[in-house]
Parts: sequence; C-alpha cells; structure tokens
Amino acid sequence: MSGQPVAQVRIFGTVISTYTRIVQITCEEAGLTHETIATAANSPANRHPFSKVPVVEVDGLELIESVAIAAYLDNAHNGSTLQPADPAARAVMDKWIALANNYLFPIFEHGLVMPWIMHRVAGFPLERERIERSLPGVSRALGFLEAELSQDGAWTACSQERGGFTLADVFLYPIIRSLQLTPQGEVGIGQCDHLAAWLDACRKRPSIVATQWESEP
Repeated sequence: MSGQPVAQVRIFGTVISTYTRIVQITCEEAGLTHETIATAANSPANRHPFSKVPVVEVDGLELIESVAIAAYLDNAHNGSTLQPADPAARAVMDKWIALANNYLFPIFEHGLVMPWIMHRVAGFPLERERIERSLPGVSRALGFLEAELSQDGAWTACSQERGGFTLADVFLYPIIRSLQLTPQGEVGIGQCDHLAAWLDACRKRPSIVATQWESEP
C-alpha cells in the first residue's frame, strides 16, 4: 500500500459508461485522484435504488445521479470553475445539460450506440432495422446541434467566463463522442462543421485524453 496514492473518489459503474466517464472527466478537471470499480447496473452490488450508474463515494458521502455528482465535485473541490457565475450563463449551461440527458442521450444511445456496442463487444447480430428506424431522429438532433452552434454558439457561448469549458461540455462530449464512434454517427457528424470542430477541440483537453475509452482510436 505504501507509495500508492489514495483515491479521493471511488466510482462504481460500468467501465465504458457515458455517465461514468462524465464523472471521471469532472474528477480530472478538479485534480482529484479517482478509481473506477467495475459495477454493472443490474448487479446486486450496485447501490443505486433504480439500477443506474454510477454511484460515487467521496468525502464520506455516497452520491448518485451524475448531475448532482458533477456539481458537488466542482463546487467542493474545483472552486466551481466548470460553472459560470452569471445566472443567465449558468441557466444556459443547465439547459444544455438537461437537453443532453433527457433527449440526446436516449436518441443516440438507444438508436445507434447500444446496437453497435452489443454487436462489437458482445458479438450479438447487428440490429439493422433498429438502426434504420433511429436515423431520422439522430439526423434531426445533429441538425439541431449544428444550427445552434452556428447561430449563437449554443452551450459554448456560456463558457467564455470559465476558460471555454463548463459542465455542459463535460456532459455533452461523451454523449456525442459515443455517437461519433458508430459508422452512421461518424458520417453525420462529419457533415456538421461546427460540431466536429467542437469535438476536435475537446478531444485535446487533458481531462478528455485521460479518460479516453479503450475503444477509441
């Protein structure tokens, strides 16, 4: 045990989970050491009352729900650096976090990301009909993101006060990046200049590099 850093944050969740990575990125931004304990959502060891991940132990607390976890880590250990002080800018950030969680994640995850993960990782037959059904919704969502970025900067407009990166970026990046790792998502994002440029900029950030999935090229 001697010589080994003691983890300040223990993250219980699936290793390739979007929301596990969101917490990992927040830890990296806050300079917190962290460890991820592989825990399936449906495992008896998962302490989330509704079988979601991750569950986090930090500062003697057991926290659930990524929005609450990320805000706590940033507030308690990062001087709220990832959150604008201006109420209007923070409202924009909160709006985009909600859009990411309530709309973009379900559209991308259920329609494209999970079918490809189950095919590539678990060896299940690719659900081509499910993918085809999802494509109009995915296309609409990407069009919305590109239009918002091109018109007023969308979530990036609220980040200037905080060095160009907020919790909105933390939540949106893993959700959109996972879509980009599918063939159809890569093609769609390739047609969105502003969105692709934002992804490229985020990908160079140390917290993003440090939490890269093994499946990423």
